Amino acid sequence: MTDHKTGTREEWLAARLELLEEEKELTRRGDELARRRRELPWVRVEKEYRFDTDDGARTLGELFDGRSQLLVYHFMFGPSYDAGCPTCSSMADTIDGAFPHLHARDVTMTYVSQAPLQKLQAYKRRMGWNMPWVSSAVDDFNFDLGYSHTEEQAREAFAPMLEAGPPPIVGRNASSSGTDVTGYLTQNPGFSAFVLDDGTVYQTYETAGRGVEFLMGYYGILDRAPKGRDEEDGMQMWIRRHDEY
Repeated sequence: MTDHKTGTREEWLAARLELLEEEKELTRRGDELARRRRELPWVRVEKEYRFDTDDGARTLGELFDGRSQLLVYHFMFGPSYDAGCPTCSSMADTIDGAFPHLHARDVTMTYVSQAPLQKLQAYKRRMGWNMPWVSSAVDDFNFDLGYSHTEEQAREAFAPMLEAGPPPIVGRNASSSGTDVTGYLTQNPGFSAFVLDDGTVYQTYETAGRGVEFLMGYYGILDRAPKGRDEEDGMQMWIRRHDEY
């Protein structure tokens, strides 16, 4: 017999309606935060960044692909990796189908990683993805935005954690990506937004850490399942690439 609280249909409905009011408030709060994101000041991008793409070398402005808005996901795939981060890979699975809808709203989205383009192309074929994915290995883009670091910088930044022993998810993802912990930590996940206005590129927004969870479509679904995310054995330790379950 279940050890979870049970009740009558009437008791459930009363509790559900009470929760619904809080869910509606959260939705309204989300709308307000979205408005405030749009009101952030724009910062002009001074550097002429260049990327290796499937169509040859392109500038940041050219990545807009004829649209006025560019969204970038900083995918954890560093030079020492043999495969992309499993968690970042799970995000890409849930976004690939959204691109036609983004394009309809004048938005281009691309993925950027520090690994050489050939590695990205091979992994993209393995995963069966169609999204644009470019390499910033030839430029400082990922470094300047704070999503890539040298191994020396990673060792310095994460020294206390490395000395104490990294969390299980870090070791698991590093091994799964074909690199060691320090190599894995040279990359960070993140999301950046840009606008092209009268020929000038501006950065408008960025987020990292749990701020990128909105790209993990399965989390929103699991949050409504009876057992939720069910991650008591360790955050994200269950996540695999879709061809590894």
